[in-house]
Amino acid sequence: MKSERPMRAKLTEGTVDKVLLKLSAPMIWGIFVVMTFNLADTFFVGQLGAQELAAMSFTFPVVMLGGTLALGLGVGTSSVIARAIGQGQRERVCRLATDGLSLALLSVSILILLGLLTMNPLFKALGAGPELLPLIKDYMTIWYIGLFFLVVPMVGNSAIRATGDTLTPSLIMTTAGVLNIILDPLLIFGLWGFPHMGLKGAALATVFARGLTLMAAVGVLHFREKLLIWQAPKLETLLSSWKAILHVGLPAAATNSLGPLANGFITALVARFGIQAVAGFGVATRLEAFSLVALMGLSAAMGPFVGQNWGAGLKSRVHQALKIGFVFALLWSLFVALVLAFWGKSLAIYFNADPAIVSVAGIYLGIVPWSFTFEGWRMISNATFNALGKPLPATAITLFKLFGLYVPLAWVGAQYYALPGIFVAIVIANVLTGIISALWIRRLSH
Repeated sequence: MKSERPMRAKLTEGTVDKVLLKLSAPMIWGIFVVMTFNLADTFFVGQLGAQELAAMSFTFPVVMLGGTLALGLGVGTSSVIARAIGQGQRERVCRLATDGLSLALLSVSILILLGLLTMNPLFKALGAGPELLPLIKDYMTIWYIGLFFLVVPMVGNSAIRATGDTLTPSLIMTTAGVLNIILDPLLIFGLWGFPHMGLKGAALATVFARGLTLMAAVGVLHFREKLLIWQAPKLETLLSSWKAILHVGLPAAATNSLGPLANGFITALVARFGIQAVAGFGVATRLEAFSLVALMGLSAAMGPFVGQNWGAGLKSRVHQALKIGFVFALLWSLFVALVLAFWGKSLAIYFNADPAIVSVAGIYLGIVPWSFTFEGWRMISNATFNALGKPLPATAITLFKLFGLYVPLAWVGAQYYALPGIFVAIVIANVLTGIISALWIRRLSH
């Protein structure tokens, strides 16, 4: 049932820095919790042994690909909803929120079917040997089936964030993260009477936790925000909503899917140097994601902020937000690079004490974080492109970064400088595309 409550654009009022802080802080915390339970997964699986840790590392590109579908649809939904809120169109906001969830259901059904049918050839292509394939299949079968609980709530949380409420999605993510961390040791190691499931337990813990986010997100949208319409729409109305969402969502999903595709190639490249190299690479990239939480939170906050203010015609607030974001990315990234340069190996030991694994992780963490400033600029710019309803520049920049720079440079680097050559390629790609992104978004938003 639709509400006649007027739609207020909350983010067009107040000083820009305070509004961004209010938006970003809950998102940073929520993403921090999600990354924490990702690290917890890696930590607990690492205690099972190098083979299990390597098997899980092979799944990262595919898991990230599933996340990109959710993220793309969420970005598209958030973008159109935020701009509709800025224009005061409540009825359209309700229609878009409802149709965004139905689009998520359809999309995830297709992805689950494709994933289950292509599991063996896909991971063989990524470089997984016969000793790892059974472990990978155990994990991914459960993960694919539980994909409903990843994609649909992410779209729902994106709709909530578009209204200017980032606290509720953060609380939902926090609760799910805590539940995941509690269930991990119980299901992986069979503690307190639970079955000993090994790698399967890590996947099942994630599915249970994500199921909670599904119920919470849909509940908030229906009971509190009253943004869901339960009557079936006309086909032309439904297709119109899907078209608006996919106008931003498809390029955003494509943009984010490029990363896992490139990482799949890089994982296969790293696999040439042995199972320990893959495991060390997996640990390092998990720590990298954890260290970028603040930039991810700020990027997530830019979407609803830019959408509402652009929809209301307040361009100067968008320009000010970009300046604040770029300066923050610089300061945060320098801090993170220093921490990981000095303590990266010490952190890696907590996941697996194998000297070869720790060495690979340490090399990565001593090189790549120095380019995080530029990666932050690209993330903030991409979020702004999408919020403006102009996603193609983000796609073009990411495509150039990954397949014009990262993949070819990594291949050359691996031939002549082994693993350090691969990691230096990441730095070069981050720096060049970060500068391009900052210049492009500055020009487009004026």
